[in-house]
Amino acid sequence: MNYRSDIRNIAIIAHVDHGKTTLVDAMLKQSKVFRNNQMVGELIMDQNALEREKGITIMAKNTAVVYQGVKINIIDTPGHADFSGEVERVVSMADGCLLLVDSIEGPMPQTKFVLRLAMEMGLKPIVVINKVDRRNSRIAEVLKLTEDLFLELAISADQLDFPVLYASAREGTTVAELGMKGKDIAPLFECILEKIPPPQIESGPFQMLVSNLDYDSHKGKIAIGRIWRGKVAPHDPVVSVGADGSVTHYEISEVFTYLGLKHLKVEEAEAGDIVAVTGIDKVNIGDTIASPEQPEALPRIEIGDPTVEMTFGVNTSPFAGREGSFCTTRQLRARLYRELETNLSLRVQGTDSSDTFLVKGRGELHLAILIETMRREGYEFEVSKPEAITKVVDGNLVEPVEVLTIDTKDEHIGVLTEMLSKRQAQLANMRSDSHDNVRLVFHVPTKGLIGFRNAFSTATRGESIMNTTFLGYEPYHGDIISARNGVLVASEQGIAVTYGLNNAQGRGFTFIEPGTLVYEGMIVGLNSRLQDIAINVCKEKKKTNMRASTSDIAVKLTHPMQLSLEQAIDFINNDELVEVTPENIRLRKKLLTQAQRLRDISSSRRSVK
Repeated sequence: MNYRSDIRNIAIIAHVDHGKTTLVDAMLKQSKVFRNNQMVGELIMDQNALEREKGITIMAKNTAVVYQGVKINIIDTPGHADFSGEVERVVSMADGCLLLVDSIEGPMPQTKFVLRLAMEMGLKPIVVINKVDRRNSRIAEVLKLTEDLFLELAISADQLDFPVLYASAREGTTVAELGMKGKDIAPLFECILEKIPPPQIESGPFQMLVSNLDYDSHKGKIAIGRIWRGKVAPHDPVVSVGADGSVTHYEISEVFTYLGLKHLKVEEAEAGDIVAVTGIDKVNIGDTIASPEQPEALPRIEIGDPTVEMTFGVNTSPFAGREGSFCTTRQLRARLYRELETNLSLRVQGTDSSDTFLVKGRGELHLAILIETMRREGYEFEVSKPEAITKVVDGNLVEPVEVLTIDTKDEHIGVLTEMLSKRQAQLANMRSDSHDNVRLVFHVPTKGLIGFRNAFSTATRGESIMNTTFLGYEPYHGDIISARNGVLVASEQGIAVTYGLNNAQGRGFTFIEPGTLVYEGMIVGLNSRLQDIAINVCKEKKKTNMRASTSDIAVKLTHPMQLSLEQAIDFINNDELVEVTPENIRLRKKLLTQAQRLRDISSSRRSVK
């Protein structure tokens, strides 16, 4: 077996906010892939607007640097569990992994999930403990926890022999030993060259596994992946081997490799390179592109099953078509099925209604990001409350269960334990330090986490952090009764006015401001009691000749609750929908008129009897 000593392929693994993207920034800047006067800013790899807004990596990406004549291909992976499908499809391109761990938080659930995947694929690990310059870091304890994690997950003994570096990604420094003064990122580069094995080169004709897709308005579809065998050049004849074994003939148009943020057009690429090729119109992630001489398929990328589902439907509110550019069933269907080409952990299927589609994903955030992306593209539609996906195994109903990890203060333990017990959670572990900080680990059904994030933030006053990762399937735990109060529902269509909203605020909290267009059945607030109330927020004050001395004093309304998209999805009940348009996010009842809702309640009661 031959090796290419001029290349290293490495995936960077880290939990959310452990400094992965900042470390990649330092690697790019110090490898001199940018001009000295080039303004590149921070979070260089997170080019997507949503990634910058939320501060998380959503899409897996490729970049490369050159150090001492060796090209290091870097695969940047998401750190959030809801985007673990992104990790599963790209980690196969790497020969080693760089595990980044926060010096305070230590290994987190998503770290464990991705590291297990890397171990199963035989990747050689390097551990980097980041943020060592923070005052309250606990480096020795974090290293011990990391070693315990490797002992649990390692497949072979050599995976336990991993180097450890200490970094301050923000300062752009790494050191091999604690106490040393860091100057730059060079120790990390040297460790990668020394410890990460070069790619193995198999003899034979061209063979490449497609791990990612991109699109260019001029070049068309771009297939991205690692070459496992042979060479490829422009105008080479190739075949695409699909999931069903079908073979389609193409000709390569262009071949690109990566350097920094650029695609470099090359005349030839060899085994071990991570490349992007054009000229193949119909190809999917997991397909194999190979030489016609030997059209063998590589093992397809295995993606875990989705755990949460919700419906996407054409907007049926009275305001339908006013604010969106894409509003029809055909446009919605085309967009959802186009998403399946790159979002492997997503599933889309039809329903009894031709205007509604059932969309399944890895979690609420996974689906919320899709909704927000479509909204910004000009789509107008409505979505239902997320539900956990159950299935039948050996005649028994089972449901997904997740590991919930909470970092909080001692004072919040009681309220969190009470909240989670009502959601069928079981405490699996609790660990505290000497500074009133505690880590709680629960096993909780996925359905118990739907709508929990907002209640969690409120209960802990935003002072705590929660993370989840998929654990497996367990026998169905039973239904969870919603504890949410009723809502204030607009009884008439029109424009909300101060007088009507003042009356509504006497019943609870409002979601809208004066001047907001409303329609019958639209949710305008949260009731202080359990029942839903129909209320006229468009009602104006009657004019009279008799005026009190204080009649001209303006009514002061309390500030309305502004719900984000994620909060709105968490908030609604099963008989409600979120109306999503490029300009607004509205809450509404599925049945808009009061008569329809009363009739539905009556029929439900009769069916129970």
